[in-house]
Amino acid sequence: MSHMRQKVRSQRSDVVFNIILYTVCALLLLIILYPLWFIVIASFSDPSAVASGHVWLLPVGFTFDGYEELLKQANVWVGYKNTIIYTLVGTFIALAVNIPAAYALSRKDLWGRKILMGLFVFTMFFSGGLIPTFLTVQEVGLYNSFWVMVLPFSVSAYNMIVARTFFMNSLPGELWDAAQVDGCGNLRFFFTMALPLSKAVISVIALWTAVGQWNSYFNALIYIRDAELYPLQLIMRNILITNQSFAALGTGEAAIIAMRKASLVRYSMIIVSTVPIMCVYPFIQKHFDQGVMIGSVKG
Repeated sequence: MSHMRQKVRSQRSDVVFNIILYTVCALLLLIILYPLWFIVIASFSDPSAVASGHVWLLPVGFTFDGYEELLKQANVWVGYKNTIIYTLVGTFIALAVNIPAAYALSRKDLWGRKILMGLFVFTMFFSGGLIPTFLTVQEVGLYNSFWVMVLPFSVSAYNMIVARTFFMNSLPGELWDAAQVDGCGNLRFFFTMALPLSKAVISVIALWTAVGQWNSYFNALIYIRDAELYPLQLIMRNILITNQSFAALGTGEAAIIAMRKASLVRYSMIIVSTVPIMCVYPFIQKHFDQGVMIGSVKG
């Protein structure tokens, strides 16, 4: 009888715990998702309704004016094209340099790998600074060119460490021993064994690099002067600054119209610039958690 009572109490405590757990998770989900939802509905709402706090769950004064104002500008489409190219090429180059380097650093038979790893880690804490980097980019002829967005900053010590840890934890030494017995060398082992078994970490590195490349504007701001090479984020920044300047300099009804336009465009920009990269995530989600967890243990 006492055993039954203890079992019932245990079940009740489990139910209470589950209720508290689901309640906390629901609140956290609401805290995370609501700002995103608010941006979506605000981009379709009357700016005056947004400013007055009348927009909560659904758009008020439904309008496409912000999107029409944003997308009718030709330089937005130029920015989209440039950003897509920068993202694809930059991600490919980043994988081409970081993944092989990470594999090499994971091999115990690499002479001086601890010294090399220490040099890579050193760059995570100290750098030459903006001016020396600018002068270097200028001296090697990359300034104001397509390649300045994808080449100079393709190596990431952090991504390399994550990938190296993945290789160390996921590729057993017995696999390399068996490959050697069959006459397999380092290069062949990397392409035929290591890469096929590393889809998870490759997906993670690709996603991190692609998101960083898609959102990048500072490098373009510093190293690019030709408007035809501007990425989407820099063009969006310039449009926002221009609209806000018109709103600040205007008076009367013209200033109110300019402020409405700036508010609409601001929310529309966030949606237009983030939706494409968010659409990529579901295709690599199945590899993401595994790659992050394995690549972050025993670093």
